[in-house]
Amino acid sequence: MFNKLHKSTTIYWQRILFFGSLSLCLLLSNLHLASSVNAQTSDAAQLVNLGITSYKQGNFPATIEPWKEAINLYQKNNDLQNVAIINENLARVSHQLGQTSETLNYWEKVIAYYRTQNNLQKVGRVLTEIAQVYSNLGQAKKAVSLICGTTDISACPNGSALQIAQQQKDKLGEIAALGSLGEAYRLQGNYDLAIKSLETAKKYQNPTYNVAIFNSLGNAHASLAQLWQLRTKSAEQYKRLSSGDFRQKASDNYKKAQEYFLESIKIARQQDDKKSELKSHLNLIKLAYLNIDKNTLDTSKVTTNIQQAGEILTQLPDSTDKVYAAIDLANLPAFDLEATSPLIENCQSRRLPEAQVTQLFNQAIEIAQSLQDARSQSYALGAFGHFYECRKNWKLALNLTNQAIWLADDKRQNKDSLYLWEWQAGRILEEQGKTNEALEFYQRAYNTLEELRNDILTSNRDFQFDFRDVIEPVYRQLAEIQLNLATSATKNTKTNQQQLSSALATINALRLAEIQNYFGNDCILANINNTNQQLTDDTAVISSIIFGNKTGIIINLPNQEEYIHWINKDRKVFNDEIANFRKDLLNTSDIVYNTASSENLYDLLIKPLEKYLVAQQIKTLVFVQDSFLRNVPMAALYDKQQKKYLIEKYAVATTSSLQLTNQKKSNLQTSDRALVLALSKEAQIDNQSWRALYQVPNEIKEIQKIFLNSKKLENEEFNQKNLETEIKKQAYPIIHISTHAQFGIIPEDTFLVAGNNQKLTINDLEKLLRQAGNISNSVELLALTACETATGDDRATLGLAGVALQAGAKSALASLWTVYDESTADLIADFYKQLRNSRMSKAQALQAAQIKLINAKKILSINDRYTHPYYWSGFILIGNWL
Repeated sequence: MFNKLHKSTTIYWQRILFFGSLSLCLLLSNLHLASSVNAQTSDAAQLVNLGITSYKQGNFPATIEPWKEAINLYQKNNDLQNVAIINENLARVSHQLGQTSETLNYWEKVIAYYRTQNNLQKVGRVLTEIAQVYSNLGQAKKAVSLICGTTDISACPNGSALQIAQQQKDKLGEIAALGSLGEAYRLQGNYDLAIKSLETAKKYQNPTYNVAIFNSLGNAHASLAQLWQLRTKSAEQYKRLSSGDFRQKASDNYKKAQEYFLESIKIARQQDDKKSELKSHLNLIKLAYLNIDKNTLDTSKVTTNIQQAGEILTQLPDSTDKVYAAIDLANLPAFDLEATSPLIENCQSRRLPEAQVTQLFNQAIEIAQSLQDARSQSYALGAFGHFYECRKNWKLALNLTNQAIWLADDKRQNKDSLYLWEWQAGRILEEQGKTNEALEFYQRAYNTLEELRNDILTSNRDFQFDFRDVIEPVYRQLAEIQLNLATSATKNTKTNQQQLSSALATINALRLAEIQNYFGNDCILANINNTNQQLTDDTAVISSIIFGNKTGIIINLPNQEEYIHWINKDRKVFNDEIANFRKDLLNTSDIVYNTASSENLYDLLIKPLEKYLVAQQIKTLVFVQDSFLRNVPMAALYDKQQKKYLIEKYAVATTSSLQLTNQKKSNLQTSDRALVLALSKEAQIDNQSWRALYQVPNEIKEIQKIFLNSKKLENEEFNQKNLETEIKKQAYPIIHISTHAQFGIIPEDTFLVAGNNQKLTINDLEKLLRQAGNISNSVELLALTACETATGDDRATLGLAGVALQAGAKSALASLWTVYDESTADLIADFYKQLRNSRMSKAQALQAAQIKLINAKKILSINDRYTHPYYWSGFILIGNWL
């Protein structure tokens, strides 16, 4: 999406209120000028007008000093009303210039004055302005709390912006608050709430605000169309019936967005509002690139919109909006390409001729320079640098990129674009073979991104959509160059070890970013453990990271030694081998499992590391997997020399990140409490049927024998209300869930099937546990015995890996595929027996249960076909393995 990163689309509401206040400022200053008997007041009014003239010319920096001088003069005359008005406008100018701290400082002065005057109408409007600042900072949650703080807009808390506007019958203030609330909800990904707020604002039919309302509604429906598009992809991978319904909802929202943008263009033309018309054209162009069905794309209409946008651009006075509009047009990709961020390393063909693209970039840079606006100037220079990077003009590309870095780095005000230019400089230098210089810039980009990560991955849904384009590659490319240096021909042991340790830190940060991106909230941040945790003497951690033509396998040993092994295979080739391995595991038509693919992967992944495992007498392996390696169980790798599966040699666990794993030993032997949530009946969710689980009653009986004080909620009793009541009454160290659990490529498709054809999302479960205080009591184990993940998409398995973190549990036991009911009952019962009646760790208890099924042919009490890895290997232990 070509205008995401500079966030120009999210400040529209603040501009509406700005012009209203500026008119008031003009009126008051002229009034003072006409009736003045005081030379200082007359001078102040002239200074105000001087600043206004600069503002109209688009020269925002030139407005600041005259207005500051005017404030000093008004303060000497104790004219606090005009001081407040000028501070209002200084706040808006500072916001235009990207000076966030100054903006908030001015607004605090303004709201303090209006509170002393008991001018509630102005207090409400200023609260809306402050909320807009926080939205632009990526803190949409805070913006929502300032405007309303509840999802019911008719019952906002006292003192919130919307409540004040409603109480004061301030219709303009109410419309602005509703519009700002809608934008904040949209940034959070709460599209239905966003549309509800904006539709309420639309009912007032205010001509001044209609363009903005229709534009925002268009953006909200466009974002919702994207979400349904992702859900369609997820449903298609599951081969679910609901995929058609999801596709229709995507199409419907796309059409609504188009209608709103067209209506906003019509209104803007009626009002001769060129700036708003341009914005609507750009939104309509962006929407065309998001069209879910490229076959229906009318390229002639899009071409017309592009031409009209270009014509309007030439008629507008210079402004930062004009800078960003020029960049947007220059960055448009060809129609047959998928819409994505234009500032990634993959260069695309552009829609406009090269000469016109160059002209637009030069125009953007010149305007930004004349405005003395560092933020837009940096963005224009950086985007132009990427244009030349794509053309392999390294010298010019690096020169422009360095200028962009210098401007973005000034006072660290523009970190959200700074990391892009630092990353860009790293790529350019690496292409020229300047590895050490490239490493420095990659490291700088990583450091900047780490400062931003928590905000952008938990507050802005756009960044969540674009994670794989604009965030993930920074981590991967830095890790690759670090690992290459760690294994370079020059053998400097200390230096190599430092680079290897740095690479592991980068990989671990990537894992954390992936989980944050998947869930899109900050719940998992509470689980971050920043202390250095020492591995137990018999445990090794094996991490993987996959690049384009090779894969790094890194082992971390208890004595803190680290080693790397390279698998020199193309990513696609390696992915195909992993997919075949999974396919073989799921093939039960052959009673005897063919271990060929399992042997091959053992030789690739484990055999090169065996000497370290033997030397350190390792008993437990913890895997921190990357990408498609998450889709398969390491337990099923087969050592053809010893004729043993990996699980027969080592206890095996997996974790998303060591930084997110509490390595404290659990003591489940002393507790006989478990909460069992079960569904044995057939269910239907989103037009998809879920088969009955006939062995669930037997599974529950076995669990109740082991945990004498267990509590069961089965079938109709298994609902959100009963669950909330139960966990408020009692803390349970084990929550066992015997029902279908689906993990999709987005959180919206990640849920448990509950009673009465209801679904319980992982987010719902997390909220219930948090409200009940169980997170502080800490659930030791969350067991899911009928899981399903989308084959071939590692984001689904990523959701599976994050379930324990999201639900606030130390560990999760789950399966990578829907396994056979009877074998599941046997495995789970034995796992719990081992956990309760011995001093085994969770990983060792699972190992013992899996080995028992491997030896099924030797045990008369269980079915001998369970020796096939389909029946036992799909279960994985996630998180704390102790």
